[in-house]
Parts: sequence; C-alpha cells; structure tokens
Amino acid sequence: MALLGALPSRFRRERLLVVGCGDVGQRVVPLARRGMRVLALTSTPERVLALRSLGATPLLGNLDDPASLKRLSGLATRVLHLAPPPSDAQAHWTTDPRTQAMARVWSRRTPPRSLVYGSTSGVYGDCGGAWVDETRTVAPHTPRAQRRVDAERLLRSLGQRVGIPTTVLRIPGIYAPDRVGGTPRERLLRGTPVLLAQDDVFTNHIHANDLARACWLAVWRTQGQRSFNVSDDTELKMGDYFDLAADLFGLPRPPRIGRQEARSALPLALLSFMSESRRLDNRRMKAELGLRLRYATVREGLSGGDNAPDKEKAPQTSVRGA
Repeated sequence: MALLGALPSRFRRERLLVVGCGDVGQRVVPLARRGMRVLALTSTPERVLALRSLGATPLLGNLDDPASLKRLSGLATRVLHLAPPPSDAQAHWTTDPRTQAMARVWSRRTPPRSLVYGSTSGVYGDCGGAWVDETRTVAPHTPRAQRRVDAERLLRSLGQRVGIPTTVLRIPGIYAPDRVGGTPRERLLRGTPVLLAQDDVFTNHIHANDLARACWLAVWRTQGQRSFNVSDDTELKMGDYFDLAADLFGLPRPPRIGRQEARSALPLALLSFMSESRRLDNRRMKAELGLRLRYATVREGLSGGDNAPDKEKAPQTSVRGA
C-alpha cells in the first residue's frame, strides 16, 4: 500500500496530485497517466487497489485531519482539487476547512506550477434566467455555495501570495449515463414533479467526460488567476430537460405543478435547485481552454452521441519536474 512519504523526493516527470479522486477525478487519470505521474489522495484504504488499477499512485491522507497532509508539501508539480467542502451536517456553514488545510500544505516548500479547483456555478446565486459570464459578481444564496466561494477566495489569495497560477472551474449539473445517478431516469421512474413552464428555471449541464477533459486542459493551459464556466451549449429549463430525458428513455414525462404546490410537495434540497435560474456563458472556456465539447447538448450526452470532429491536441507533458 502506498503511504504518504513512500514516493521518492524527486521525479523527472511532472506529478499531478488529484485531491478528491471521485467519479470525475477517475476520468482525469487516464488522460494524464501517459505523460506524467498521477498521485491520488484518498482517506479510504479500500480504494487503493481501484486507484492503482487506473494507473494512479494512491496516497493515504484525510482532508479532515490536517496532520495527515503535511508530507504532501512539495510532492506535486500540478494540483487538481475536486474535493467538496464538508456538508451542512458537519456544521461548517460558510467556510471550507478542507481547502484551508490544503492551502497550508501548498504554501510550504516548493509550490505547484498550477492549481485547478472544481467549484460550482451555484456561487452566482439566482440570476433570474440571465446569461452569466465569469465577470459577474458572486452572490451565493445557500451555505453550500458560500463554502465554495470561501474556497475560491482562499485559493486565489494563496495563488497571488505564493505565485501559483490558480484556476477556478465553475461547474453546473454533472451527468453521464455511466455515472452513478448520472441521468434523470430514477427520478422519472419515481414520477417526481417539475415546475409549470411559467414558474420554471433555467439549468445548466456538463457531461462528466467533457468536465474531465476541461480539468485536464486547465491544469496546463491557464495562467494567472482565472475562472471558467464549464458548461455545455444546452439552453433548457429544468422541466424541458426532464421532458427530453423522458422522451429519450421512452418513459412518461413528469407531471407539472406550480411553485406554491412544489413548496409542500417537494423536499427542501430539490426546492433549492428550483429557486435559482441562470444560463452559463461558456465562451471563455472554449476560447482559452480550447475545449471542444464532445457532448455539446444533453441530447447528445444522454443518447451517447459524440459530435466532436476530432480530439484536441494533448498538452505537452514532457517538462521536467522541479
């Protein structure tokens, strides 16, 4: 079993550390492993073999135990931070102690050459259905989004202070047919209602594979302090999204109810997603990251289509490590 500190202190290849190597992180590993060494932080010894099978070097450490992270300092030349903040149940209402712990690690010894953080588009709050680009002031409405804003600010401050190019990816709803809970099928089978058209909200989406490619490109292709909306080209309200999915899956469309009825019929967690409406502008992602969406809309993604004419050129990864 690979333990923290078991790796040599120097490598000739670049080393990418993935913090929070869940579904999306595991999709990044195959993109990176041919050109660099991939280190995956995990707090679960049972996941070591699975991470090794992907081609990653597992490192045991717990984001909720800062002492277990000390030997990560100076270990990686590039970092992809996808770990979520603690949940509401852990009483961290507006701060992210996990990112605080990692920021202290990255401020010691040799800092990484780039740092990418997976945030959420929820940092924008409710925008009344308006188009939103990265220059819009954040206005988080929920504790979950407030914690993400806290993490963004922590990492930007670290990047400016230590000189690390820091990239924030603002991510909407992630979906994929091969992702656990990655399609609306189960919700459609339950017959969960959606809002009437006049009460409905715009939602945004990104296929998990396109998100993984965006993460990988961001590790290499951004400079300074930069934010990106990582979203596909879909422009649908939530109810229309579920109608489309129902038609593709051959299932009944969900019933429609008014917002007043929804307040008494739906759980608070679901209502929170129905209280914010925005359309993400993804032009900066396409222009600066050079990402060509393989699943340009949810129709292609849910039906398994791939409309990209070819693959973007992989970033050069032969640069020697520090």
